[in-house]
Amino acid sequence: MSAMLEVRALVREYPMGDERVAALRGVTFDVDDGDYAAIVGPSGCGKSTLLNLLGVIDRPTSGTVAIGGERVDQLSDGRATEFRLRRIGFVFQRFYLMQALSARENIELPLAEAGLGKVARRDRARALLDYVGLGAREGHRPSQLSGGEQQRVAIARALANSPKIVLADEPTGELDARTGAEMIALFERLNADGTTIVVVTHDEDLARAARRMIHMRDGVIVGDERAR
Repeated sequence: MSAMLEVRALVREYPMGDERVAALRGVTFDVDDGDYAAIVGPSGCGKSTLLNLLGVIDRPTSGTVAIGGERVDQLSDGRATEFRLRRIGFVFQRFYLMQALSARENIELPLAEAGLGKVARRDRARALLDYVGLGAREGHRPSQLSGGEQQRVAIARALANSPKIVLADEPTGELDARTGAEMIALFERLNADGTTIVVVTHDEDLARAARRMIHMRDGVIVGDERAR
Protein backbone atom coordinates (compact mmCIF):
# COMPACT_ATOMS: atom_id res chain seq x y z
CA MET A 1 0.00 0.00 0.00
CA SER A 2 1.36 3.46 -0.91
CA ALA A 3 1.89 6.18 1.68
CA MET A 4 -0.58 9.07 1.54
CA LEU A 5 1.33 10.99 4.22
CA GLU A 6 5.10 10.92 4.71
CA VAL A 7 6.64 12.82 7.62
CA ARG A 8 10.41 12.88 8.09
CA ALA A 9 12.46 14.29 11.00
CA LEU A 10 9.92 17.05 11.63
CA VAL A 11 11.04 19.82 13.99
CA ARG A 12 9.07 22.92 14.96
CA GLU A 13 10.67 25.49 17.23
CA TYR A 14 9.28 28.79 18.51
CA PRO A 15 11.22 31.76 19.89
CA MET A 16 10.71 32.46 23.58
CA GLY A 17 12.77 35.41 24.71
CA ASP A 18 16.39 34.67 23.96
CA GLU A 19 15.72 30.94 23.66
CA ARG A 20 13.93 28.61 21.26
CA VAL A 21 11.40 26.07 22.49
CA ALA A 22 10.83 22.87 20.49
CA ALA A 23 7.19 21.83 20.13
CA LEU A 24 8.21 18.95 17.83
CA ARG A 25 11.57 17.22 18.08
CA GLY A 26 12.21 14.98 15.08
CA VAL A 27 8.86 13.33 14.30
CA THR A 28 8.87 10.63 11.61
CA PHE A 29 5.96 8.45 10.47
CA ASP A 30 3.86 7.44 7.45
CA VAL A 31 0.11 7.10 6.98
CA ASP A 32 -0.94 4.75 4.18
CA ASP A 33 -3.55 5.62 1.59
CA GLY A 34 -6.94 4.67 3.09
CA ASP A 35 -5.64 4.41 6.65
CA TYR A 36 -7.22 5.93 9.78
CA ALA A 37 -4.80 7.17 12.44
CA ALA A 38 -5.51 8.82 15.79
CA ILE A 39 -2.79 10.99 17.32
CA VAL A 40 -3.11 10.96 21.10
CA GLY A 41 -1.20 12.33 24.07
CA PRO A 42 -1.41 14.85 26.92
CA SER A 43 -2.09 18.55 26.35
CA GLY A 44 1.04 20.36 25.21
CA CYS A 45 2.70 17.29 23.71
CA GLY A 46 2.74 18.73 20.17
CA LYS A 47 -0.40 17.16 18.65
CA SER A 48 -1.97 20.38 17.40
CA THR A 49 1.38 21.71 16.19
CA LEU A 50 1.82 18.53 14.19
CA LEU A 51 -1.68 18.77 12.72
CA ASN A 52 -1.03 22.35 11.61
CA LEU A 53 2.09 21.20 9.77
CA LEU A 54 0.25 18.28 8.15
CA GLY A 55 -2.49 20.69 7.07
CA VAL A 56 0.01 23.11 5.49
CA ILE A 57 -1.16 25.84 7.87
CA ASP A 58 2.34 26.21 9.34
CA ARG A 59 5.87 25.45 8.15
CA PRO A 60 8.40 23.31 10.03
CA THR A 61 11.72 24.57 11.31
CA SER A 62 13.24 21.53 9.62
CA GLY A 63 12.14 18.19 8.24
CA THR A 64 9.70 17.33 5.47
CA VAL A 65 6.01 16.58 4.90
CA ALA A 66 4.66 14.97 1.73
CA ILE A 67 1.00 14.36 0.90
CA GLY A 68 0.16 12.11 -2.02
CA GLY A 69 3.82 12.13 -2.99
CA GLU A 70 4.07 15.94 -3.13
CA ARG A 71 6.32 17.92 -0.76
CA VAL A 72 4.22 20.51 1.05
CA ASP A 73 6.46 21.72 3.89
CA GLN A 74 7.88 24.76 2.06
CA LEU A 75 5.05 25.78 -0.29
CA SER A 76 4.50 29.47 -0.94
CA ASP A 77 1.47 30.99 0.78
CA GLY A 78 -0.53 31.01 -2.46
CA ARG A 79 0.32 27.44 -3.37
CA ALA A 80 -0.38 26.29 0.19
CA THR A 81 -3.83 27.88 0.08
CA GLU A 82 -4.59 26.14 -3.23
CA PHE A 83 -3.31 22.81 -1.92
CA ARG A 84 -5.44 23.01 1.23
CA LEU A 85 -8.53 23.88 -0.81
CA ARG A 86 -8.24 20.98 -3.22
CA ARG A 87 -6.34 18.25 -1.39
CA ILE A 88 -7.08 18.49 2.35
CA GLY A 89 -10.36 18.37 4.26
CA PHE A 90 -10.44 19.94 7.73
CA VAL A 91 -12.82 19.15 10.59
CA PHE A 92 -12.58 21.27 13.75
CA GLN A 93 -13.86 21.03 17.30
CA ARG A 94 -15.97 24.21 17.02
CA PHE A 95 -17.40 23.59 13.51
CA TYR A 96 -16.64 27.11 12.12
CA LEU A 97 -19.76 27.29 10.02
CA MET A 98 -20.92 30.61 8.53
CA GLN A 99 -23.94 31.55 10.63
CA ALA A 100 -25.62 33.59 7.88
CA LEU A 101 -25.57 30.68 5.43
CA SER A 102 -27.67 27.52 5.22
CA ALA A 103 -26.18 24.06 5.63
CA ARG A 104 -26.07 23.62 1.87
CA GLU A 105 -24.51 27.04 1.31
CA ASN A 106 -21.78 26.31 3.87
CA ILE A 107 -20.82 23.21 1.91
CA GLU A 108 -20.93 25.14 -1.36
CA LEU A 109 -18.32 27.67 -0.17
CA PRO A 110 -15.19 25.59 -0.88
CA LEU A 111 -16.77 24.38 -4.11
CA ALA A 112 -17.25 27.97 -5.24
CA GLU A 113 -13.66 28.79 -4.29
CA ALA A 114 -12.55 25.85 -6.44
CA GLY A 115 -14.47 27.29 -9.41
CA LEU A 116 -17.34 24.81 -9.62
CA GLY A 117 -20.46 26.11 -11.35
CA LYS A 118 -23.63 26.97 -9.42
CA VAL A 119 -25.69 23.94 -10.42
CA ALA A 120 -22.82 21.49 -9.96
CA ARG A 121 -21.94 22.79 -6.50
CA ARG A 122 -25.59 22.71 -5.40
CA ASP A 123 -25.88 19.09 -6.53
CA ARG A 124 -22.58 18.15 -4.87
CA ALA A 125 -23.60 19.83 -1.59
CA ARG A 126 -26.95 18.04 -1.59
CA ALA A 127 -25.28 14.69 -2.23
CA LEU A 128 -22.91 15.27 0.68
CA LEU A 129 -25.75 16.27 2.99
CA ASP A 130 -27.50 13.04 2.07
CA TYR A 131 -24.27 11.17 2.81
CA VAL A 132 -24.06 12.56 6.35
CA GLY A 133 -27.78 12.06 6.97
CA LEU A 134 -28.94 15.68 6.71
CA GLY A 135 -30.63 15.78 3.33
CA ALA A 136 -33.80 17.19 4.87
CA ARG A 137 -31.93 20.02 6.64
CA GLU A 138 -30.20 21.71 3.70
CA GLY A 139 -32.00 25.02 4.21
CA HIS A 140 -31.36 25.26 7.95
CA ARG A 141 -28.81 27.70 9.31
CA PRO A 142 -26.31 26.58 11.97
CA SER A 143 -28.36 28.16 14.79
CA GLN A 144 -31.25 25.88 13.80
CA LEU A 145 -29.09 22.73 14.01
CA SER A 146 -27.90 20.72 16.98
CA GLY A 147 -24.19 20.41 17.74
CA GLY A 148 -24.07 16.99 16.15
CA GLU A 149 -25.86 18.24 13.04
CA GLN A 150 -23.46 21.16 12.75
CA GLN A 151 -20.52 18.76 12.93
CA ARG A 152 -22.09 16.64 10.20
CA VAL A 153 -22.34 19.74 8.01
CA ALA A 154 -18.70 20.51 8.81
CA ILE A 155 -17.68 16.99 7.78
CA ALA A 156 -19.66 17.30 4.54
CA ARG A 157 -17.92 20.63 3.88
CA ALA A 158 -14.54 18.97 4.49
CA LEU A 159 -15.38 16.41 1.80
CA ALA A 160 -16.61 18.98 -0.73
CA ASN A 161 -13.60 18.97 -3.05
CA SER A 162 -12.87 15.22 -2.70
CA PRO A 163 -9.68 15.71 -0.63
CA LYS A 164 -6.86 13.19 -0.53
CA ILE A 165 -6.85 13.29 3.27
CA VAL A 166 -9.12 14.50 6.08
CA LEU A 167 -7.52 16.06 9.17
CA ALA A 168 -9.68 16.39 12.27
CA ASP A 169 -8.85 18.33 15.43
CA GLU A 170 -10.86 17.12 18.46
CA PRO A 171 -14.00 16.57 16.32
CA THR A 172 -16.03 15.19 19.25
CA GLY A 173 -14.76 17.71 21.81
CA GLU A 174 -17.92 19.87 21.78
CA LEU A 175 -20.39 16.98 21.68
CA ASP A 176 -22.16 14.91 24.33
CA ALA A 177 -21.43 11.20 24.61
CA ARG A 178 -24.33 10.00 22.46
CA THR A 179 -23.70 12.52 19.71
CA GLY A 180 -19.97 11.83 19.92
CA ALA A 181 -20.69 8.15 19.31
CA GLU A 182 -22.63 9.10 16.18
CA MET A 183 -19.62 11.10 14.93
CA ILE A 184 -17.31 8.16 15.64
CA ALA A 185 -19.57 5.94 13.53
CA LEU A 186 -19.56 8.51 10.72
CA PHE A 187 -15.74 8.69 10.72
CA GLU A 188 -15.61 4.88 10.56
CA ARG A 189 -17.95 4.97 7.57
CA LEU A 190 -15.85 7.64 5.84
CA ASN A 191 -12.77 5.51 6.28
CA ALA A 192 -14.54 2.35 5.13
CA ASP A 193 -15.48 4.27 1.97
CA GLY A 194 -11.80 4.97 1.29
CA THR A 195 -11.10 8.31 2.97
CA THR A 196 -7.68 8.65 4.62
CA ILE A 197 -8.16 10.18 8.07
CA VAL A 198 -5.80 11.60 10.69
CA VAL A 199 -7.49 12.76 13.88
CA VAL A 200 -6.05 14.48 16.96
CA THR A 201 -8.12 13.62 20.02
CA HIS A 202 -8.40 13.22 23.77
CA ASP A 203 -11.53 11.10 23.23
CA GLU A 204 -10.57 7.52 24.09
CA ASP A 205 -13.56 6.08 22.23
CA LEU A 206 -12.67 7.96 19.05
CA ALA A 207 -9.03 6.92 19.33
CA ARG A 208 -9.96 3.27 19.81
CA ALA A 209 -12.19 3.40 16.71
CA ALA A 210 -9.19 4.30 14.54
CA ARG A 211 -7.11 1.60 12.88
CA ARG A 212 -3.98 2.98 14.48
CA MET A 213 -2.97 5.06 17.51
CA ILE A 214 0.13 7.25 17.41
CA HIS A 215 1.14 8.27 20.95
CA MET A 216 2.98 11.56 21.50
CA ARG A 217 4.74 13.04 24.49
CA ASP A 218 7.02 16.07 24.76
CA GLY A 219 7.17 16.62 21.01
CA VAL A 220 8.11 13.07 19.99
CA ILE A 221 6.32 9.86 19.09
CA VAL A 222 6.58 7.40 21.97
CA GLY A 223 4.29 4.65 20.65
CA ASP A 224 2.58 3.50 17.47
CA GLU A 225 0.07 0.67 17.65
CA ARG A 226 -2.30 -0.98 15.24
CA ALA A 227 -5.84 -1.99 16.18
CA ARG A 228 -6.16 -5.72 16.63
